[in-house]
Amino acid sequence: MTISNLIKTLYFLSPLTLAPLILGLNINSNSCRSYCGNLTIDYPFSLQYGCGHPGFKDLLFCMNDILMYHISSGSYRVLDIDYAYQALTLHDPHMSTCDAIVLGGKGNGFAVEPWRAPYMSPAGDNVFMLIGCSAQSPLFQGFPDKHLPCRNVSGMGCEEYYGCPAWDVLGHKKLGSSSGSMFGAGPPECCALSFEAIKGINLSKLQCEGYSSAYSLAPLRVDGAGGWSYGIRVKYSVQGNDEFCRACEATGGACGYGTDGIRQLCMCGSSNSTSNCESVKSSSKRIYPVGETLAGLLMSLLAWMTLNQH
Repeated sequence: MTISNLIKTLYFLSPLTLAPLILGLNINSNSCRSYCGNLTIDYPFSLQYGCGHPGFKDLLFCMNDILMYHISSGSYRVLDIDYAYQALTLHDPHMSTCDAIVLGGKGNGFAVEPWRAPYMSPAGDNVFMLIGCSAQSPLFQGFPDKHLPCRNVSGMGCEEYYGCPAWDVLGHKKLGSSSGSMFGAGPPECCALSFEAIKGINLSKLQCEGYSSAYSLAPLRVDGAGGWSYGIRVKYSVQGNDEFCRACEATGGACGYGTDGIRQLCMCGSSNSTSNCESVKSSSKRIYPVGETLAGLLMSLLAWMTLNQH
């Protein structure tokens, strides 16, 4: 190839080869979005320290492409994150379902650290059904005869749950009192209630042998407890602080927090801002002239080589 042809080739290629370098300098290198299996982890969650909202730090962990959710009551597998409705669906392997009842107090239940409580709580249409609770359980203290806290939640309750195959295997009315009475002489075998009723599901403190949890994605199906969705549906909220992140992302930044684990930051490439990336945009604009200068130097060098060939 002659020098002339080489110049022409490099002239057309140089913008293409330099473009990724030039534009790459403008890409947010601190992008916080990540993936675990088939789940996308985005704000307010993150797998990286310093990313996301501080209220959700050290919450999610990815292990062998399985996303885990860890709080004070235990670890749960994350089945789904619904960003539109701000909800997570969790699975506890020791939770009873319609097909199997797990006793022995093995289940996690659900309880969060006090500082996390404002940011997440089981959904209002999530029912917890506590199984085999002692007559001395705090659930039944302070309530007059037959006026227990147990009640249906979003049309789901123990009466329908008793119709599950798991109860046939276990033997209905074999837990709790010897008389098997639902009220009066002994506690019910199953007590359904919402999370808000007691603010925490701790099997040890409640003196219960097991639990089940189901949620309703309305409308509720009519085929009984066999058609319920079993798991824990947790609603989350950033408590009105989403305006900061929206402003940050609108200017090309990624939402995170400082080393104190509290203060929110907008990460803009190699710089951080306490507002948004507009405040650091002036420095990023200097990147483009640098690229143009490199291209100019390259062309000048080739021109000089050409002249020296003659």
